[in-house]
Amino acid sequence: MVGGERRRTRRAPREGVARWRRHLRGPLRGTLAIVGAGCLLAACASDSPVASRQPADPGSAPASGSSAVDAPGPVCPLTGTPAPHGTVPARSALAVKVDNYPTARPQSGLTAADIVFEEPVEGGITRYAAVFQCHGAPTVGPVRSARNIDIGILGEFGHPLLVHVGGIQPVIDNIVSSPIQDFELGDYATSVVQHPPGRVAPYDTYTSPTVVWQMRSTADHAPQPVFSYSTTVPSGTRVSSVSIPFSSYSPVVWRYDATTRRFLRYYGTAPDDLSNGVQNSAANVVVQFVSVYYGPWVENSEGGLEVQANLSTDASGKAIVFRNGVEIQGQWSRSTLGQPTSFTTDSGQPIAMQPGNTWVELVPTTVAVTTTP
Repeated sequence: MVGGERRRTRRAPREGVARWRRHLRGPLRGTLAIVGAGCLLAACASDSPVASRQPADPGSAPASGSSAVDAPGPVCPLTGTPAPHGTVPARSALAVKVDNYPTARPQSGLTAADIVFEEPVEGGITRYAAVFQCHGAPTVGPVRSARNIDIGILGEFGHPLLVHVGGIQPVIDNIVSSPIQDFELGDYATSVVQHPPGRVAPYDTYTSPTVVWQMRSTADHAPQPVFSYSTTVPSGTRVSSVSIPFSSYSPVVWRYDATTRRFLRYYGTAPDDLSNGVQNSAANVVVQFVSVYYGPWVENSEGGLEVQANLSTDASGKAIVFRNGVEIQGQWSRSTLGQPTSFTTDSGQPIAMQPGNTWVELVPTTVAVTTTP
């Protein structure tokens, strides 16, 4: 199966051996001892689920057209919307690695995320790094293993938590030596691990960001904003849909809904619904084109090499931002791991997001993205 992984972690669970953990021995052990240099490859509150099908979720812009950037009081750093109960939680950004292999669908908890990154991994599949900060969630998953590219994705959030299930040893070593706070679910008590009924391994491991924050006292600093926000709709080309054909496993389509002022997510013509029946949606969809390369590590049982990309070390590329049914062509750039990615128009002007949640699609430059007027 394409989703099968060569998975290995650096230490044993603290309370027993979780049934979903696998420790495979192979030629990777002892090879490529690249802790610092390896990082450069990739880098160098309401907890209730949303109930409606087309939600104004916890990260969406107010329906009236006003926004947190115009209103008094604190705003969530990763959405630009009003902070829950008037206070930004004193906690780090927290990213959960969520599987997106077709057998892993439908997922849980993504509508509570401030930002969702969709990253290409081996075998033509994609995986999510769902970033939470202002809002938690009772259940998120299924949780799967980390990738080296996660360091480059998450470095802009300061010292975020990365919640995952395993990973090959070179990747784990690089994460531990990076600014990211590693949170391997297998190292903790079962209170942070959920196995919902009806799910089968390896797609049956879930967690709660709310519980993880409570267990990690060092995760107590809110991140800096990574986007700017404005309610003013920028000039651009009106679009009704965006097609991002990652592969036959992930033929992603975003369609704009003028009533909710949000993009709704589909696979072809089928709605991308979560386990509670809510369709994934976003106030902003950012297509960030990246140059990928493969190796040096084997990631799955079929011999698939790990997907790598430089996202932070003097990195740049083409970008397209979609908000309010408008397409804005531009560029992205980033100089260092800790610096937020800059999105600008072709003339060099910053591109502001609509206040609300954002999906960042990390699209290989070989994938042709098309739009419908």
